[in-house]
Amino acid sequence: MKIHQLSVFLENKPGQLRAACAALARAGINMVTLSLADTAQFGILRLIVQDWQKAKTVLEKAGCVVKTTEVLAIEVADQPGGLSRILEIVDGAGVNIEYMYAFAEKRNDRALLVFRFTNPDAALKALQAVGVNPVGTVELFSRG
Repeated sequence: MKIHQLSVFLENKPGQLRAACAALARAGINMVTLSLADTAQFGILRLIVQDWQKAKTVLEKAGCVVKTTEVLAIEVADQPGGLSRILEIVDGAGVNIEYMYAFAEKRNDRALLVFRFTNPDAALKALQAVGVNPVGTVELFSRG
Protein backbone atom coordinates (compact mmCIF):
# COMPACT_ATOMS: atom_id res chain seq x y z
CA MET A 1 0.00 0.00 0.00
CA LYS A 2 3.01 2.28 -0.04
CA ILE A 3 3.51 4.42 -3.12
CA HIS A 4 6.67 5.93 -4.55
CA GLN A 5 7.31 9.64 -4.36
CA LEU A 6 10.09 11.39 -6.21
CA SER A 7 12.05 14.15 -4.46
CA VAL A 8 13.81 16.34 -6.97
CA PHE A 9 16.55 18.59 -5.65
CA LEU A 10 16.65 21.87 -7.56
CA GLU A 11 19.05 24.79 -7.28
CA ASN A 12 17.10 27.78 -5.98
CA LYS A 13 17.33 30.00 -9.04
CA PRO A 14 14.97 30.98 -11.87
CA GLY A 15 14.20 28.31 -14.45
CA GLN A 16 15.07 25.21 -12.44
CA LEU A 17 11.48 24.20 -11.62
CA ARG A 18 10.36 24.94 -15.16
CA ALA A 19 13.18 22.81 -16.61
CA ALA A 20 12.19 19.78 -14.50
CA CYS A 21 8.50 20.21 -15.37
CA ALA A 22 9.29 20.65 -19.06
CA ALA A 23 11.36 17.44 -19.09
CA LEU A 24 8.42 15.53 -17.64
CA ALA A 25 6.02 17.17 -20.11
CA ARG A 26 8.19 16.23 -23.11
CA ALA A 27 8.15 12.62 -21.87
CA GLY A 28 4.35 12.67 -21.54
CA ILE A 29 4.46 12.27 -17.74
CA ASN A 30 1.66 13.91 -15.78
CA MET A 31 2.22 15.03 -12.19
CA VAL A 32 -0.71 13.82 -10.08
CA THR A 33 0.24 15.91 -7.06
CA LEU A 34 3.25 17.84 -5.86
CA SER A 35 4.75 19.87 -3.07
CA LEU A 36 7.55 22.41 -3.30
CA ALA A 37 9.71 23.59 -0.39
CA ASP A 38 12.79 25.76 -0.51
CA THR A 39 15.81 27.01 1.38
CA ALA A 40 18.23 29.75 0.37
CA GLN A 41 20.31 27.38 -1.78
CA PHE A 42 17.94 24.70 -3.08
CA GLY A 43 14.35 23.54 -3.38
CA ILE A 44 12.79 20.12 -3.06
CA LEU A 45 10.06 19.22 -5.51
CA ARG A 46 8.16 16.22 -4.17
CA LEU A 47 5.83 14.63 -6.66
CA ILE A 48 3.67 11.63 -7.36
CA VAL A 49 3.41 10.35 -10.93
CA GLN A 50 1.99 7.16 -12.34
CA ASP A 51 5.25 5.82 -13.83
CA TRP A 52 7.78 6.86 -11.21
CA GLN A 53 10.65 4.82 -12.72
CA LYS A 54 10.28 6.54 -16.08
CA ALA A 55 9.98 9.94 -14.41
CA LYS A 56 13.10 9.32 -12.35
CA THR A 57 15.06 8.38 -15.47
CA VAL A 58 13.78 11.41 -17.40
CA LEU A 59 14.63 13.81 -14.58
CA GLU A 60 18.09 12.34 -14.05
CA LYS A 61 18.82 12.59 -17.79
CA ALA A 62 17.78 16.26 -17.52
CA GLY A 63 20.47 16.74 -14.87
CA CYS A 64 18.32 16.58 -11.75
CA VAL A 65 19.23 14.78 -8.55
CA VAL A 66 16.28 12.53 -7.69
CA LYS A 67 15.56 10.48 -4.57
CA THR A 68 12.77 7.90 -4.31
CA THR A 69 10.80 7.68 -1.05
CA GLU A 70 7.94 5.44 0.04
CA VAL A 71 4.90 7.37 1.28
CA LEU A 72 1.30 6.54 2.16
CA ALA A 73 -1.71 8.10 0.43
CA ILE A 74 -4.54 8.08 2.92
CA GLU A 75 -8.20 8.93 2.42
CA VAL A 76 -9.31 11.28 5.16
CA ALA A 77 -12.89 12.22 5.93
CA ASP A 78 -13.39 15.70 4.48
CA GLN A 79 -15.06 17.06 7.58
CA PRO A 80 -14.03 18.64 10.89
CA GLY A 81 -11.95 16.10 12.83
CA GLY A 82 -11.10 13.92 9.82
CA LEU A 83 -7.38 14.66 9.90
CA SER A 84 -7.35 14.65 13.70
CA ARG A 85 -8.55 11.02 13.69
CA ILE A 86 -5.69 9.93 11.43
CA LEU A 87 -3.16 11.85 13.54
CA GLU A 88 -4.48 10.20 16.70
CA ILE A 89 -3.90 6.76 15.17
CA VAL A 90 -0.31 7.41 14.10
CA ASP A 91 0.51 9.25 17.34
CA GLY A 92 -0.79 6.22 19.24
CA ALA A 93 1.61 4.04 17.25
CA GLY A 94 4.52 6.33 18.16
CA VAL A 95 5.17 7.24 14.53
CA ASN A 96 6.38 10.71 13.60
CA ILE A 97 5.21 12.54 10.48
CA GLU A 98 8.09 14.09 8.56
CA TYR A 99 5.78 15.99 6.19
CA MET A 100 2.45 15.75 4.43
CA TYR A 101 0.59 17.37 1.57
CA ALA A 102 -2.78 17.02 -0.13
CA PHE A 103 -3.99 15.97 -3.56
CA ALA A 104 -5.82 18.68 -5.46
CA GLU A 105 -8.85 16.52 -6.15
CA LYS A 106 -11.05 14.50 -3.85
CA ARG A 107 -12.02 10.83 -4.05
CA ASN A 108 -15.78 10.74 -3.56
CA ASP A 109 -16.41 12.65 -0.31
CA ARG A 110 -12.90 12.20 1.07
CA ALA A 111 -9.71 14.22 0.89
CA LEU A 112 -6.55 12.39 -0.10
CA LEU A 113 -3.35 13.23 1.80
CA VAL A 114 0.22 12.04 1.28
CA PHE A 115 2.19 11.28 4.47
CA ARG A 116 5.90 10.65 4.89
CA PHE A 117 6.31 8.79 8.18
CA THR A 118 9.54 8.01 10.00
CA ASN A 119 8.35 4.39 10.06
CA PRO A 120 5.85 3.79 7.24
CA ASP A 121 5.42 0.10 8.08
CA ALA A 122 4.41 0.89 11.69
CA ALA A 123 2.05 3.61 10.48
CA LEU A 124 0.50 1.23 7.94
CA LYS A 125 0.01 -1.45 10.60
CA ALA A 126 -1.58 1.00 13.06
CA LEU A 127 -3.90 2.45 10.43
CA GLN A 128 -4.99 -0.93 9.11
CA ALA A 129 -5.63 -2.18 12.67
CA VAL A 130 -8.49 0.33 12.95
CA GLY A 131 -9.80 -0.12 9.41
CA VAL A 132 -8.00 2.77 7.68
CA ASN A 133 -6.47 1.40 4.51
CA PRO A 134 -4.07 3.61 2.56
CA VAL A 135 -4.75 3.95 -1.14
CA GLY A 136 -2.59 1.69 -3.29
CA THR A 137 -0.96 2.59 -6.55
CA VAL A 138 -3.62 0.85 -8.64
CA GLU A 139 -6.46 2.64 -6.83
CA LEU A 140 -4.62 5.96 -6.93
CA PHE A 141 -4.27 6.01 -10.68
CA SER A 142 -7.61 4.48 -11.63
CA ARG A 143 -10.03 7.33 -11.96
CA GLY A 144 -13.65 6.61 -11.76
